[in-house]
Amino acid sequence: MADLIDDLRASLPDGAVLTDPDLLRGHQRDEADLCEYGMPAVVVRPRTTGEVAAVIKIAAARGTPVVPQGARTGLAGAANAVDGAIVLSTAAMDRIVEVDPVNRIAVVQPGVVNAALAAEVGRHGLRYPPDPGSWESSTIGGNVATNAGGMCCVKYGVTAEYVLGLEVVLASGEVLRTGRRTAKGVAGYDLTRLFVGSEGTLGVITEITLSLRPAAEESLTLVAVFPSTAAAGAAVAAISARGLTPSLLELLDQTHLIALEAYRPMGLRTDAKALLLAASDTGPRAAADLERIAALCEEAGADEVYAATDAEEAAALLQARRNAHGAMEKYAAEAFPHGNGGLIIDDVAVPRSALAALLDGTEKIAAEHGVAIGVVGHAGDGNMHPNIVVDRADPASVAQCRRAFDDIMALGLSLGGTCTGEHGVGLLKRAWLAEEIGPVGLAVHTAIKQALDPAGLLNPGKVL
Repeated sequence: MADLIDDLRASLPDGAVLTDPDLLRGHQRDEADLCEYGMPAVVVRPRTTGEVAAVIKIAAARGTPVVPQGARTGLAGAANAVDGAIVLSTAAMDRIVEVDPVNRIAVVQPGVVNAALAAEVGRHGLRYPPDPGSWESSTIGGNVATNAGGMCCVKYGVTAEYVLGLEVVLASGEVLRTGRRTAKGVAGYDLTRLFVGSEGTLGVITEITLSLRPAAEESLTLVAVFPSTAAAGAAVAAISARGLTPSLLELLDQTHLIALEAYRPMGLRTDAKALLLAASDTGPRAAADLERIAALCEEAGADEVYAATDAEEAAALLQARRNAHGAMEKYAAEAFPHGNGGLIIDDVAVPRSALAALLDGTEKIAAEHGVAIGVVGHAGDGNMHPNIVVDRADPASVAQCRRAFDDIMALGLSLGGTCTGEHGVGLLKRAWLAEEIGPVGLAVHTAIKQALDPAGLLNPGKVL
């Protein structure tokens, strides 16, 4: 290890090679609960593509695993270190290289925080739509590596739809450029899409060319309160069937409403079984759009439907949705003695028509296993996040909650869904990826991995 660290220090600037034990421990894992992780040998923080390539070449020469990390906000264990690995942190690669208002593109390094990019392009009257819940801390590189989604996906889609091109350091240390800067382009295989969502297993992304959109028009927001999660799911199906496209359509169940009120009180209806938060950003047409959504919610059985009175109340409701993860972490920690409560977070997506069945089935699974499950998610595109509350200190609780997790995964696949809508596979869902794509799909995945990383050094143990 001393020789490895000497080689890295000889190739990187002062301060870019970190060996302090406390820093190493801080880079062991992301935010996924109950996923295994190891102790890295060293953390490196390169600032340029050339420095990343130097790290990869040193690792290849010594047969040392490399685990790329962004802000470590992931929820599937994809950024977890393995023993003796080089953790390659992209945190110092945080430059917005270019914003081009004419061609509506931005070129960024992977360590740029999502919110920082949104603020910068906003000064040009533009918008980068993907907005994961952790957008104030998650980085664009991590968003691209996991093909992250967010609350606006119902109308604007996921990260992959905004990535025009990439610069990637391969396992050999060679630098690959994919994609284009043009609005159109179909030359060759779509290598850009291959690396988006690959979770650092095929190469290390060092630069990203992104497509931007004009800033949204004025937005209006409404809240619908339901007597059951299934009724809320039925409302979502009706909204989609009528051809309506809200800019946001989010669901919070009663467990989340209780957790949010305990976390930061704002008068949410904790007696409700489910709440739908809807928004329309169509400017002068927004009020009429929300009236149609409100009518469909009432037809589906909503107990109450009300519009935000002003922009301040709308922003508070949106922030409450963003606080859902933190609120559930606090709820889980307090559910068991000594703060041992944690969360196993599912990320199942189903066709919108199957959303009510997923919600109803998840409620039954919670009852069958005797575990608390809070459901939150992007109802508009069928992507739900059941949060299973587990006592980390009790092996029986862990086993029971893992069984509930697997049952929800199986339910989602049986409804024509997928094991991950936006969090990625990481460590948490490797077995379910194999189940979903089948033996032929798994063989193709393995062949691609073997072709690009024959020694298996890039983020080993993740995805496959």
